[in-house]
Amino acid sequence: MLTDRPTPGERTPVTALLEELLERIAADVPGTLGAAVSTHHGDAPPRVAAARGLSAVFVPAQVDRFDGPVPAAGRTGKPVLTADVFADERWPWLTLSGLIERHPALAADWPRVRGVAALPATSDTEGGLVLSVMLDRPATEETLTVLRRHERLAALAFVVAEAAARPDRTGQMLDLLQSRAALEEAKGIVIALRRCDPDEAWATLRRASQEFNVKVRELAVALVELLAGAPAPQPDGDRTILPSPAARVAAAQVLRALEGTSAPGLTSG
Repeated sequence: MLTDRPTPGERTPVTALLEELLERIAADVPGTLGAAVSTHHGDAPPRVAAARGLSAVFVPAQVDRFDGPVPAAGRTGKPVLTADVFADERWPWLTLSGLIERHPALAADWPRVRGVAALPATSDTEGGLVLSVMLDRPATEETLTVLRRHERLAALAFVVAEAAARPDRTGQMLDLLQSRAALEEAKGIVIALRRCDPDEAWATLRRASQEFNVKVRELAVALVELLAGAPAPQPDGDRTILPSPAARVAAAQVLRALEGTSAPGLTSG
């Protein structure tokens, strides 16, 4: 079996923070065989920031060779559930025999795997993360509900881990953390106007940012300011998010779509 932790000499405060997060998730989700936090940056290949149990092997196997729920959640920005991952037609190459062949030392463990849940945490399109668990039973909506309870802590851990691993990106990570406040406010607007759940609200914002080719953080701030009729609360200085003219145009289009007067494509499923 895989160990859940690296050796004591390899543990750092950031590693311990991420491990604690995964331990809490595993304790909250019955039947957990593994849990992971993976990071996703644009077109770059996803990478595993932290993992425990079988996920330490299972997530890299999806990313490097087979595809699967975790890469799919990172690409689409939408939660992914499967009740039986090896029988799921969405990933025909992700099979029990394929994993046994690739990792024969774990041949006794792979048949225990059933459900997988992968939840993208709200983040800018320039970077993000996916929380995932693999289970010995089908994954359900309740599995995603549990993961959502840990989403904000995961985002904070992600920022800390990235800043510690790459000091040259500390500013970018702080920008990402700051953008979350605007994104949460914008999500609240979409939820209220469309009467949808948080996942659908995030998908709507993400889709709009792609269609209008604007940064989702700028779209979020522009939407908040448009509805409030005043600047969004933000820190002064370099951390202030200044929406471009294109983002403000996009926000106006999105608001009209949410109010049902135009651009219905933005709010379609």
